[in-house]
Amino acid sequence: MPSKITELIKRFESLRRDLEKEYDRLTKQYGYSIEKRKVVFLEEFSRKNKQFRESFFRMVFNAPIRHILSIPFIYMMIVPAIILDIFLTAYQYTAFLLYRIPRVKRSDYFIYERRFLDYLNWFQKINCLYCSYMNGLFAYAVEIGARTERYWCPLKATQHPRSPHAWYNDFADYGNPKEWVEKYNENDGTFCSKKWE
Repeated sequence: MPSKITELIKRFESLRRDLEKEYDRLTKQYGYSIEKRKVVFLEEFSRKNKQFRESFFRMVFNAPIRHILSIPFIYMMIVPAIILDIFLTAYQYTAFLLYRIPRVKRSDYFIYERRFLDYLNWFQKINCLYCSYMNGLFAYAVEIGARTERYWCPLKATQHPRSPHAWYNDFADYGNPKEWVEKYNENDGTFCSKKWE
């Protein structure tokens, strides 16, 4: 008999499929399609969208001073982010090879499609590229950490994390040594071939 957690996971997956259907519906409502990772708007929608674009100078002139003062603090974060990116990539290209864990695919996490929006000016598009990189980097880091955790320490905590990674539900229940041994012993190579994809 499936556990309550297994039933809830199945319901969650069903809701995830419903969410994907809703995203598909929105592509029709807002007049765009995705062709080879490029978003293309129908001409009619593109023309309407451009009416909402604010000029760069108007945007800066109307910006609150606190927004302008925060710019250096926002953009200086690019330095530690790039260092983190380099170390994460080096880590997964070495450790994952040794553990036989498939590498995390960057393109699944770094998505730069906001640049196709006609209603953003050039500065807003740069900001969106920056946010896409930073948030993509953190999601990429979480997946690398999650795969490492799944390999070495697939144990749930006593309190459910606020935003668990995708592998968490497959971890052994806290206080269940039999399940822990089973999950841990999957790392002899059978786990890699059966469950990573």
